[in-house]
Amino acid sequence: MTGRRLTLAFILATPGTSWGGMERHTADLALGLARRGHQVHVLGHKDYQSHFTAPVRFHRQPVHLGRKNPWLQWSISCCLKRIAPDIIHAQGNKAAHLAGRARCVGGTPLFATVHGMKSSHAVFQRMDAVIAVSQPIFDTLDHRQKRLILNGASAPPPDADTDAPTLALPDGCTNVIAVGRLEPVKGFARLIEAWARISPANTDRHLTVIGDGSERPRLEQLIRQHDLRETVTIAGFHSNISTLYEQADLTVISSEREGLPYVLIESLLANCPVVSTPIPGIQALLPEQALSTDQSAESLAELLTRSLGNLKALRTHEAAAMAFARQNLTLDSMITRTEAFYLEVLV
Repeated sequence: MTGRRLTLAFILATPGTSWGGMERHTADLALGLARRGHQVHVLGHKDYQSHFTAPVRFHRQPVHLGRKNPWLQWSISCCLKRIAPDIIHAQGNKAAHLAGRARCVGGTPLFATVHGMKSSHAVFQRMDAVIAVSQPIFDTLDHRQKRLILNGASAPPPDADTDAPTLALPDGCTNVIAVGRLEPVKGFARLIEAWARISPANTDRHLTVIGDGSERPRLEQLIRQHDLRETVTIAGFHSNISTLYEQADLTVISSEREGLPYVLIESLLANCPVVSTPIPGIQALLPEQALSTDQSAESLAELLTRSLGNLKALRTHEAAAMAFARQNLTLDSMITRTEAFYLEVLV
C-alpha cells in the first residue's frame, strides 16, 4: 500500500451473459486493490455480483441496456454521485462511453482499459488516461496519457474455489487443452476441423475443450460428424482449472482475435507450452515456431502436427516467454502498475 487510500469506481458494462477475460481482469484488479486498502466499487450486471466478494462493493446496474439508453445513463450517474470516487475506471468500449457521458462526476479523472483491437478508439479520447493490456493494442492508441499494463495471473488464481470439483484429463495419452467461451470468435470449430485432420482415429492424443457458450451444439455436431468422440471432449465450464495446465502437454489457442488472454498467461506460468493462431497480442510473446501461418484449419493442423511431434523442442523455444511471464505477467505486477498509474495521474 502506497499510503494514500483511494475510492475507486469500476464500470463493467458487459450484459451478464458470459464470464470472460475482461470480466475476470476486472474482478482480479478490484479485489487486489481492495486488499491493499483502497475502497473499491464495481458497477455491473446483477449476474456478476457473486464474482465480486468483500471487501469489494458491488452495485447492480442495468448494463444489458444499450449504451445510449437514458435510464442506464441516469442510473450510472446517480450511483457514481453517491460513491464520489477519486477515480472512475471503465473496462472496455461500452463502459468508456458510459463513463464519458456520466453526469455529476465533476473533475473526477476518467480511466479506461482497452482489452482488444478495435477499428476505432474514438470513445477513449474522452478519458483522462488509457490502459492497454497488450503491446499491439498500445501501439494503436492515439492518446496523450496512455500506459501499457499487461494482464497478470496467479497460479492458482487467488479467487479459485478450492471446494469446486477439479477436472481430470484422460490418462495414458498426450493431452491438449483449449479454454474459453464457446463463441465464434474463439475459433473452436476451426480447431475441431484441424483435429479431424491430424487425429481422426489416434486415441494416443486427446483434445479437451473447457468452456460453455452458444457454439456448444455446433461443436458437438462437428465432433459426431468427424467421428471424434473418442479423441475430443467438450468439458463445459469449470471454475477450478488451475491444475489443468500442469496435467496438459499442450495448450492451443484458436481465436480470431484476442487482447492478452489469460489462458496464454496461465499456461506460460505453469510451464505448459502453447500454440496459437497469429493474434497480434500473442505474436508479441510467442516464438514463430508456436504460431500458425494463418487462421485456416489447414494451417492450425500443420502447427499441431509439428508441435505434437516434438513437444520438447517447443518447450525449449518458449523458455524465454515462460521466463517473461514469471517476471511480468503476475497479478501482483498488474495491480502494482495500475495503482502507480492512478497516483501518477492524480498528482
